[in-house]
Amino acid sequence: MTPLGIHHVSINVTDTASAAEFYTSVLGLTVRNDRPDFSFAGAWLDLAGQQVHLLEIDMPDDRGQHFAIGVSDLDSVVAEIRGRGVTVSDPKPVGSGRQSFLHDPSGNLVELNQSGRG
Repeated sequence: MTPLGIHHVSINVTDTASAAEFYTSVLGLTVRNDRPDFSFAGAWLDLAGQQVHLLEIDMPDDRGQHFAIGVSDLDSVVAEIRGRGVTVSDPKPVGSGRQSFLHDPSGNLVELNQSGRG
C-alpha cells in the first residue's frame, strides 16, 4: 500500500451550522461545495488543501469520527490488507469516489478513500 496522504478527518458535531461557523470564522477553514447528498446533515470544509468533514448524526460503530487515507487503487489496497489477515469492508461508492473502512488494533476507525477525480 502506498498512501497518497490524508484525504480527510471526520468530526462528529451536534449542530452543523454552529460548527461550520466556528471552523470558518475562528479557524479560517472554507466550506467546500462537493459534499454528496447524504441522509444526514453535515459540511465538508477545506483546510489548506486537506478536508475536514463535519457529521451531524449519531453514528454506528462502523462510521463516525475517523481519518481517511487517500489511495490510488482501492481494490488492490483492500486485497493487500486482507492478505495480511485484517478485516476491511468492501469498497463502496461515495460521491464521485469510493471508500472502505477498517479498524486499527485499538478500535480506531480508518477510511481508505479513492478519489473519483482523474
